[in-house]
Formats: sequence, structure tokens, C-alpha cells
Amino acid sequence: MKKIVLAMAVAVLASCGRVATVTEYNVVPEPVQMLVGEGSYALKGSPRISIEGIGQNSPTVRYITKSMRSAHMHPSLVEVGSASDIDLVLNDTVDATIGDEGYVLEVSTSGIRLAANTERGLFYAYQTLVQMLPTDVMKVKYSSIVLPACRVVDYPRFAWRGAHLDVCRHFFDAKFVKKYLDVMAAYKLNRFHWHLTDDHGWRLPSERWPRLNSVGSWRVERSIATWNEQEPAREGERPTYGGFFTREEIADIVEYAAERGIEVVPEVELPGHSSAILASYPQLACDDTAYAVALGRYWPPKAILCAGNDSVLTFLYEVMDEVCEMFPSEYIHIGGDEAWKGNWKRCQKCQRRIRTEHLTGEEQLQSWLVGKVQQYVAGKGKRIIGWDEIMGMKEGRWTSDGEVEEDNPLVSKDAVVMSWRGVQPGLTAARAGYQVIMCPTKHCYLDYYQADRRFEPPAIGGYTTMAKVYEFDPVPAGVDSQLEKRVMGGQCNLWTEFIPTSQQAEYMLLPRMLAISECVWSPREKKDWNRFRRKVEEHKDRLRVKGYNYGEGEFTPRLTMRKVNEQTATVAINTEVPNTYVFYTTDGSTPTRQSDIYVGPMNLARGTHLKTLTVYKDVERDTVYEFIVE
Repeated sequence: MKKIVLAMAVAVLASCGRVATVTEYNVVPEPVQMLVGEGSYALKGSPRISIEGIGQNSPTVRYITKSMRSAHMHPSLVEVGSASDIDLVLNDTVDATIGDEGYVLEVSTSGIRLAANTERGLFYAYQTLVQMLPTDVMKVKYSSIVLPACRVVDYPRFAWRGAHLDVCRHFFDAKFVKKYLDVMAAYKLNRFHWHLTDDHGWRLPSERWPRLNSVGSWRVERSIATWNEQEPAREGERPTYGGFFTREEIADIVEYAAERGIEVVPEVELPGHSSAILASYPQLACDDTAYAVALGRYWPPKAILCAGNDSVLTFLYEVMDEVCEMFPSEYIHIGGDEAWKGNWKRCQKCQRRIRTEHLTGEEQLQSWLVGKVQQYVAGKGKRIIGWDEIMGMKEGRWTSDGEVEEDNPLVSKDAVVMSWRGVQPGLTAARAGYQVIMCPTKHCYLDYYQADRRFEPPAIGGYTTMAKVYEFDPVPAGVDSQLEKRVMGGQCNLWTEFIPTSQQAEYMLLPRMLAISECVWSPREKKDWNRFRRKVEEHKDRLRVKGYNYGEGEFTPRLTMRKVNEQTATVAINTEVPNTYVFYTTDGSTPTRQSDIYVGPMNLARGTHLKTLTVYKDVERDTVYEFIVE
């Protein structure tokens, strides 16, 4: 009998479930306006949803209901005007304040209301609502979640909020690409820049040029060695590493992205970075070199399509036909970076092209080739994007104040310039009348080290902490308003030379992607580094529950020293990650957890030998760092 009573009690407790009370909202990216009011609303585990102005079978409604079920909720759709917990409203009168991607979210004592002018706006409103729920909502079934009353008015600062993924240096399958899209959507990024062709592999399916897949998509296996240590292929070795996406997979990914408000922008690299192409079709080269799908590091990237060969134009046009068939995006990225032109200088066909087209040299020859592709895809209703080299300028050919040294009429103003070699080439392009997307290496390249390289997985180089990413602004301070209008936005880039697995890709991407999202969505005046880094601590929990691998952050103490007099200096110690404890000594001894703990700026004698030990989540991080007070 006691066993029966106990079992009944357990069943009752299970049916009641757990109740969560949210005390603080930590939304990323920071909304334009978020006001917390009086009172609260208890969202039940079986919420009633009314929808107004949008069909029950619309992609957004299907996404929201499916997402809620994955969070252990059991939503049901009810008629407008009925008692409901959540109202989804597509405005019948356009709210000009929020535009196409903005929304208004209200939590009141009578329920939750999400309103927007478009389905994409409703989608982003729902992403904000998800971030208001407990961090473990995907794992724990709550019978009720109590949410503080609030009103959010939100819309993006920039139209282009991108994230890039290189699947050529290492191949990542469709399942991971979807996981990548999921985290983009969660943080309101809307352009997936998919780098699909390069020296190290061709990942697009091609029916018209089938050797791109049978030859160009595969290289010799060298995954045991790090990128810079991979040896060239030996005679007789069979290429087994790589792969390519099928048309069905691409169509599925494009649809999956569209349901999440993301446009997939394919990149087909030209005219350089073409080893995979020339290994497949050597007749498209300038010379008789036996090209192979590249392995590991090499420099310069000598493989380049012969710009003097009309067959190259035929090849590019037919590839673009296939790309246009697979991708509905308005944009096609055509690369254009790091095109080594030594072969063009020696190639009679290329030199003849320079003469017959009245070009000034090899730089303009590249622009001529880009212009031909641009004209072709324009006839199909597409616009090209290219790295800043498509402007026909070598590095340093822009002035310090961004003034244009020479116009380049070979690439029409319909092209979009993606500025990666700093912001100045982007400003130069904007002054010349081009639209621009900013992704300067020092802020936006997430393949760079995010912390002390001695304690991080091997990376390509560089040093871009989350704090450094957060400093990014697609429009630097002081830029005039007319120029600002030509900046479409910015994005983060994830090149994968040193990233062989999806786990490591996530580690390099997160949580730095969150910083990018706030840089391209939130108003400049709403950005606050200290608030943001505290929010990230909560979002680490969200990412972990969703199964993402992420980096904890940078634990090297940052010292600020201010000279007081000849004998003394004031020393302040900062850390990137909140809730990090810094233990220190000033007598030259090695600090331990029993040493003094830093609590605020302190006056120390100049010349003091300061040593620090960093502890985060009860784990000693990195090493003992040493400083001399100056």
C-alpha cells in the first residue's frame, strides 16, 4: 500500500512540473529599447497561441510551434479574440518605426504579444522571447514560467548581418551547416556567406563540368598533420578526403535558411585560388603545370584561371548558370582575393588580352574578367560581391583618408565590395559609389586566436579576443552620413585551414559570433562592453544546453598602470570574462589561491614584480603571468 501511495505522489509531482521565475532579461543582441514594467505573466506549459494576419501553415508559425515543442511545451492555436497566452500579430498597418525586420514584444499581466510588419520580424520577436525563458528550457519541462512585464521595440542597425563558413579547406556536412544556421538565426544574423570553392576543394555539384566533382572535390588524406605540416601527395596516392553537396542538399539548406530569415550567398572563387579547377580542367590554365587539389599551406597561391582564354569565360558562364539555378539569392560572391598574377605576366594570351582591351596591366585584367562575369549574372537578375581586390588596387593603393586614387569603370557600381584588408579599402569603395560590407581581419576573422595561443588549439595566427570583436563598428566614428548609407553592414568570417572538425568550428565561432551580432544589430549608443560580457555568461549556458561547443574566453589579465609619482603607480587589473578571480603577489613569489585576491585598483611601488593567477569556475586558467610595475 505504501508503494502505491508513493507512486501516486510521484505521479502528482510529475504532473505539476517545475515553476521557473525569471528575474532578469539578458537579450543578445541588445534591443533598441527594452523597458521592464510592473507585474508579470506566468506562461503555462501548454500555451494557447492566437495568430492574426498570418496563416496557420506559414513557415514562421510552423517554426514557432515546432520550437516550442522542443522546449517541452504543448502549444495550441486558438481563434483571435479567444483567451490566449501568446498573440502573434502581423500588422495590417505598417509600423514605420520598426521596418521590415523589427518587432514589438510586450509581456503584460494579461499575456504576451509579438507584433511585426513581416514574418521575418515575427521570427526575430520569437528569438527574443526564447532568450527570455530559462537557459535550460530545452532540457527541463516547466509547468509555468513567470516572466516580468516588459516592452521591447527593436529593429536592426544594418541590413547585412552576416556569417561566413569555409567548407573547402575542410568539408563540413549538411547537418553541421544547419546547426551553423540555427545559431545565426538565434542571434538575428541574416546572410550566410558560403565559401564553396577554393584550391583545396570544389564543393558545388556540377553537371556541365563533372570533373569538378570527380577530381576537384577530393584530395589526399592528411588530417593527422596540422595544416602547415601536410606533405604533398606522393605518386600513386588516391585522393579520399573531401566531398561535395548534392543539389538536393543545397535546396534543403536554402529552404532551411529561408525559414530562419537567412539568405544563402554562395561564393565561387575566381580568378585565383583555382587549384581544384585546374586539377580538373588543366586546359583552363596559362601554362602546362600539372595542378593538383591543394594540400596544406602554400604561398603564393599560383593557380589562376587564364584570363586570355575564351574557354575560361565559357566555363565561368556555365558555372554561374548552375549557381543561379541552385541559389535564389540576389547575390553571388565571386571572390577575387589573393590572385597571384605571375602566370598572367608570362602568358601570351593574357598579355594579348591586355592589349586588345586597352588595359593598364594585370590588375585591370582581373577587373576586366570580374566585369565580364558581373555583366553575365546581371542578365540573370543577380549582383556580384567581391573581396576588395576587385577594385583593381593592390594593398596600400588607398589613401589614409579613404580618398579614391583612381576610379575603376571595369567593375560597375552595381557590384558590392567586401572589405577584409581593413576598413580603408571599404571606405575608398564607398566614396567611389560602391555599396560595401565590412569584415576587417582584426575584428571579424574568427579563425584567429581568441586567447593566449600557448593554451589554445592551433590556429592560423592573429589575436582577436571577444573584446576586440566587440570594438567592431562597420561605420567608423566620424564617417559622413552619405558615406554611411553605402555601408550595408558587416559579418564574421570563419576560414577553416586549422579547423578540421565541427567541434572546433563551434569553439572558434562561439561566443565571438554574439559580439558580431550586437555590432551589426544594436544601435551604437546601446553597446556596453561590461553589460555584454555579463550577458554572455548566461548565453554560454544556453549554448551548452543546445549542444554547442564554445570557448570560455581570454584569461590573460589586462593591466592599466598610471604613474602617480616617481615612486608609485596605480595598477588596475581587468579580465575579459566576468566572475574571474585574480590572485596576486608582489614579492616575486608564485601566487596560489591563498594569495591576496584583486578587488580594485591599488598603489604599488614602481619596479614591483607583480605575478597573477587567474581562476574561473574553480579552475586555474592558463599560467602565472608576470608584470613589472612601471
